[in-house]
Amino acid sequence: MEVETDTTSSSGNDITMSSSHTTIDPSIIQSRILQSDSLAKQNLHQDEDSEMPTYPKLSAQDASSGKTEYRRIRCPAHRYTPLRESWEQILTPLVEYLKLQVRFNTRTRSCEMKTSAHTLDTGSLQKGADFVSAFMLGFEVQDAVALLRLDDLYVESFQVTDVKLLSGDHLSRAVGRVAGQDGKTRFAIENATRTRIVIADTRIHMLGSYANIRVARNAICDLVMGAPPGKVYNSMRNVAKRMNERF
Repeated sequence: MEVETDTTSSSGNDITMSSSHTTIDPSIIQSRILQSDSLAKQNLHQDEDSEMPTYPKLSAQDASSGKTEYRRIRCPAHRYTPLRESWEQILTPLVEYLKLQVRFNTRTRSCEMKTSAHTLDTGSLQKGADFVSAFMLGFEVQDAVALLRLDDLYVESFQVTDVKLLSGDHLSRAVGRVAGQDGKTRFAIENATRTRIVIADTRIHMLGSYANIRVARNAICDLVMGAPPGKVYNSMRNVAKRMNERF
């Protein structure tokens, strides 16, 4: 092997530069390749031998350390008769779908439910409580049962006086503007925003998705503030058009 050496002088210092040709032994490369292949095969065999353990799904009662959870929903006086008439329609999804134990306590006038050994989902009790609470607020059973089937539905409530401090005839007229003649304004807002609205005295309850509730709430607030219904109708028409284009 020949090595060429050049010596140059710069600023009184000697700098030596050398260049050499290095050769790599092919046997070393071959041994490295064989070693990596053997390590890969060893890791593959270890992955096949160590399978992930599978555990059965815990029931709601087992997940809560064997404790039974309860929910109690009070029944208002004006919803007692509708509850008695629709009791079978309310009971069927709670027992057959959510696997809950349900009863109506006539002494306290409240609907009581609890988990059992057959309850599989840990969120079944809360879903059932939301369903019954929505019915107690004034929603129909067909509308409230959507809370059991869909996860992105919510119930929101607010007072008319939260939007604007009104009293006497001014408050009555604001509620009348929200409802409209024969409920036309309320139906228009419901159909345009795909929500359900209940007007109970000066309290308003809305059922729907988060975005739809926001649009309906803005329309209702405009009516309470004194906006003419025609202007709200036009805005609802534009909202309905955008939602149809989106879906």
